[in-house]
Amino acid sequence: MANNNNPSSLRWTLLRQALLRRPPPQPTSAAEGQSQNTIKRISRKAMQGFNMIPYHLVNEDSEEEAIILNRRNGNYNSKDSTLCYTLPIHGNGAPNNKLFLTQRVNNVADISDLEFCNRHDIDNTGLVCQWPSEDVLAYFCLSHADLFRSKRVIELGSGYGLAGLVIAAVTDATEVIISDGNPQVVNYIEHNIDANSKAFGATKVKSMMLHWNQDEISNISYSFDLIIASDCTFFKECHKGLAQVVKNLLKKVGPCEAIFFSPKRGDSLDKFLEEIKENGLQFSITEKYDAEIWNRHQRFMNGDDHDAWPSYEKDHSYPLLVRITP
Repeated sequence: MANNNNPSSLRWTLLRQALLRRPPPQPTSAAEGQSQNTIKRISRKAMQGFNMIPYHLVNEDSEEEAIILNRRNGNYNSKDSTLCYTLPIHGNGAPNNKLFLTQRVNNVADISDLEFCNRHDIDNTGLVCQWPSEDVLAYFCLSHADLFRSKRVIELGSGYGLAGLVIAAVTDATEVIISDGNPQVVNYIEHNIDANSKAFGATKVKSMMLHWNQDEISNISYSFDLIIASDCTFFKECHKGLAQVVKNLLKKVGPCEAIFFSPKRGDSLDKFLEEIKENGLQFSITEKYDAEIWNRHQRFMNGDDHDAWPSYEKDHSYPLLVRITP
């Protein structure tokens, strides 16, 4: 008999329920009842990662944070939570900078999310959680602020927008566009841009809904110095469109590059890079790009931080640095 508690099987059952738009059948056995209960619990991935940027759940104990909460509560959603990220900004006596990100509460998902994604032919990965590579990308941008100074930057598949917001807050970039293909996610991005607008100085920041398979992006084609992305190479059916978007967004004159952080995940990253080559682009892969991230990776591999990330596997969890150039 098949294992009905297999996570992949349960996710397909969850999707089937969404597509049929009707309640699931009542269980006819104890095993089926256990399977249905498991379905309710697996809709979201728990938030685990390298945690390179300190954060905490916003509460009303702080006057500043209470203001943020009240602003959010004007359009309150019980499925949301707000996290405060503290960015260590050094030099000139500058205090630590704070960014507030509203996102879905861990372990909360809705059948309606999958129904919505099915109607619009999009995925819901941006709603699932803050993916580990996003945290690493944000830390990389924070550690290499000079790379973005006076540059026009776009983040692809941004999710809640942490990396793009970090660039806008600390690097003196000229403009930062934070994009995603899911309109629900873009709503969160817009909210997070508004909540942090005072941190951006002279940098222009805006959201954009951008599908990688859309034919017309002429209004922004060949106009970016830098593209950033994380955990965007998982779905092989998206590789061709993503590679073409990268080619079409990088400017044609002057130095430019795309910076991707992505685990290998079997042959998924390799297949994407084949598409990159097909589009006449070059790339390099770096495994050890930051001493602290590598140290944490080794601790996870050795089980030293087992409680923090018990399911850690290098192939699926450790993001490689991929730099793409014309």
